[in-house]
Amino acid sequence: MWVQRVIELTGWEPLGISVDWAAIEEELGAPLPADYKELYEVFGGGVFSDAVYFLGRDEGLGVFDFLRQWRADLSTARDGRFGNVSAVEPYAIYAPGGKGLVEWGSTEWADEYFWLIDADRPGEYSLLARSHDIDGWDRYDMSTSEFLYRVLADADFQPYGIARYDLGTTFSPGSEDASDDSSDDRPL
Repeated sequence: MWVQRVIELTGWEPLGISVDWAAIEEELGAPLPADYKELYEVFGGGVFSDAVYFLGRDEGLGVFDFLRQWRADLSTARDGRFGNVSAVEPYAIYAPGGKGLVEWGSTEWADEYFWLIDADRPGEYSLLARSHDIDGWDRYDMSTSEFLYRVLADADFQPYGIARYDLGTTFSPGSEDASDDSSDDRPL
């Protein structure tokens, strides 16, 4: 229902990306939310309304690639040169078999969107977000696609709703391979 609302809101033609979910979830050591998988297959990775970055699949530059981002976050978190400091305090980046955060989106204003994944509780996802100008985390009991829809369409969804800025509701794929549009208007 919410994925369809995002599609209708943006006027996007679903891509129907074929994904080996078993391989991705095996690497993660946990299942991903079903509606996120649907968003991923419909949009790939890219930018909504020139402001909201969605991590899906981006075989071009890899800027919006979900697994690439998670691997980089995990590598940084495991790098002993940084000590025990976490970029996502009071949480940690999710490591297979553990409990932690996995990023699935952000904004040009440095807002960040994550799931809190616990390998001991497969299929349970807390959606956490933090705003660049507010300390702490906000927890939402809603699906990824509902959260994304509210960010894009609900001006009163504070502090994350962008509809109040009248940016339109568009989607630009992260790489030219994700659409038939051969222009070079890709977000970087």
